[in-house]
Amino acid sequence: MAIGGDAVGLVVVGDGVGDDNIILNPEFDDGLDNWTGNGCKIELHDSLDDGKVLPANGKYFVAATGRTDTWNGVQQDVTARMQRKLLYEATATVRLHAAGGGGAAVAPCEVRATLGVQTADGRQQYLGVGKSQVSDKEWVQLQGKILLNSTVAKASIYIEGPPAGVDVLLDSLVVKHAQKAPPAPAPDFENLEYGANIIQNCNLDDGLNGWFPLGPCTLSVHDGAPRVLPPMAQESLALDDEPLNGKHIHVTNRTQTWMGPAQIITDKLTLYATYQVSAWVRVGAQANGVPQNVNVAVAVDSQWLNGGQVLARDERWYEVGGAFRVEAKPATRVMVYVQGPDAGVDLMVAGLQVFPVDRKARVKHLKRLTDKVRKRDVVVKVTGADGGAVKDAADGVEVRVRQVSNSFPLGACIMRTNMDNEDYVDFFTKNFNWAVFGNELKWYWTEPQRGQVNYNDADDLLRLCSDHGMCVRGHCIFWEVDNAVQQWVKTLSTDDLSAAVKSRLDGLLTRYKGKFKHYDVNNEMLHGSFYQDKLGKDIRATMFKTAGELDPDALLFVNDYNVESMCDIRATPEAYIQQIIGLQEQGAPVGGVGLQGHVSNPVGPVIRSVLDRLAVLGLPIWFTEVDVSSANEHVRADDLEVMLREAYAHPAVEGVMLWGFWELFMSRDDAHLVDAEGQVNEAGRRLLQLKREWLTHSHGHADENGEYKFRGHHGEYHVDVTTPTGKISQTFTVDKDDVPLVLNIKV
Repeated sequence: MAIGGDAVGLVVVGDGVGDDNIILNPEFDDGLDNWTGNGCKIELHDSLDDGKVLPANGKYFVAATGRTDTWNGVQQDVTARMQRKLLYEATATVRLHAAGGGGAAVAPCEVRATLGVQTADGRQQYLGVGKSQVSDKEWVQLQGKILLNSTVAKASIYIEGPPAGVDVLLDSLVVKHAQKAPPAPAPDFENLEYGANIIQNCNLDDGLNGWFPLGPCTLSVHDGAPRVLPPMAQESLALDDEPLNGKHIHVTNRTQTWMGPAQIITDKLTLYATYQVSAWVRVGAQANGVPQNVNVAVAVDSQWLNGGQVLARDERWYEVGGAFRVEAKPATRVMVYVQGPDAGVDLMVAGLQVFPVDRKARVKHLKRLTDKVRKRDVVVKVTGADGGAVKDAADGVEVRVRQVSNSFPLGACIMRTNMDNEDYVDFFTKNFNWAVFGNELKWYWTEPQRGQVNYNDADDLLRLCSDHGMCVRGHCIFWEVDNAVQQWVKTLSTDDLSAAVKSRLDGLLTRYKGKFKHYDVNNEMLHGSFYQDKLGKDIRATMFKTAGELDPDALLFVNDYNVESMCDIRATPEAYIQQIIGLQEQGAPVGGVGLQGHVSNPVGPVIRSVLDRLAVLGLPIWFTEVDVSSANEHVRADDLEVMLREAYAHPAVEGVMLWGFWELFMSRDDAHLVDAEGQVNEAGRRLLQLKREWLTHSHGHADENGEYKFRGHHGEYHVDVTTPTGKISQTFTVDKDDVPLVLNIKV
């Protein structure tokens, strides 16, 4: 999945702090003073089209005219007025206008505010500030934020985006230091009854009471459904009995895919609580063997939330599971309903459960699993110089063990511009031991135009990681999704495309042989097929085989999204397994399974169910791009903790990468762990808390045999042994093994 915004840093000295607008002459009261055209002309107006277009705020506005490219527009130099490492918020009031007037209509399009930067070392960078869809019918406010990372020689903010020939109007521009809003308090779940199903008459003991048909379909109650809860619900609810009675709702006369059984749950929801969804579903014989999508949907006013999806391939009962959360008070109602199969196909639903998840109870369970999976028994055996037991060891030998680092790979995404912010680099290098580049290794970045290959950004990032002893994942050699393929590649003939693919492989893997521990070979093959469509079904395996030949030491991964969430029928665990086995049968050296981990409302049993299914492949599983999103920092912290604990407690997971951590350098809003100015939020504190928890410290005295025993997390350790005659210090490593590690220390 692509990282958000080509964030680039900048800046300089200047005041720029407080409530003052750093834009000079922001409403053009002084004409065009301080404003210029970026590749075009600019004109001052008090109206256009015989008074049909008037200023939105002051007396004047400016038109950027004679535009011959999308980047042309009105601009202002702000070099001396922006301060480094401060967060600014920008608001521009903009509108489109037909070139030359005449009242011709202009199609709506995207308008962007961009900061163009020339760094002190001559690099040109472009930082997206904000964007919005704009038309010629009314003034629109375009808003965004910007962070300046490095000292620059020149910085200008400009308005761009529409196609050549369209005039861009600017009424005003405000850029101020962003004020920090106080964080929201933790949600109050004191009266929440965890595990309580909010679905009325779930077992249908009272017929269809509480249920209604969504649309003119027909509901009826029948026997013949499973009598046990689906496995994911069982794990959350810890029920050993058989709570279901075998009844189900049978839906007939379905004329639209969205038709099915529904309930209103508005008054039963607690805001910010995470609700797990579980049900048995089945489709009728009318499907004729055609796989059918079955989805538990949640309608919050006009918004649709995905409560889980499954692909029913036959007439068996299938488990559907997922989760959702509502973070704002609904204006009207919240409705849960089951939908999805083709029109005319009957739908059957049994035992629908929607219940709030007790995450704290899950943590206790995961700690027990973690103790088995991520720790090893250690015996510190203290002997005398002659190899015999130390005299009076039980009283006189003190052992103090301190874990220096955990060897479990925990990494993060970094981009070239982040290197210019020493606060960012400090947090990154202190808290992570692996890295992945957000954009800088992707083909569209290293060769945006045919033959113009540039690895400078990747080289800089690799040097930073090497200087700090960090391992690096190579993301990615190719990207199978059509909209992630650069335009020049799309225009190639079959032969030229084949040659370009070979050149990309040769150039990248030869240059960096031995430098990247992993490669995501062809990103998101469950969701795209550009190269396969153009070059045939063997091209994917060929990419893997060629990459393996060029860099035999690198582990080659598949990498995709939504697999871990059970919310996407294109990306089910079964589909992923089938894809991987298919590649292996073609000779592809698939070495690892990448789960991106861009999740919402994660629920432990759902995540673990997916991991269990994928573990049958016998390949290492990595979460490669983890991020979680919530406007409430405490909920975001809980989500992050769920993901990290589930990964750390599962034996098949061998590493976790976060897809960023710093505000404005994330692919999702409300996902950061550190704000733009370096303040760690609740989610960031939760990460640091877990890192501390996963370090083992132990202190005590050796027994009468001179032995001191403890069980510790895998990683690097320092031990001090103090005896009546002196003190000895030593470092050692606890690797993964079922046999106790015996550390012999002679005193």
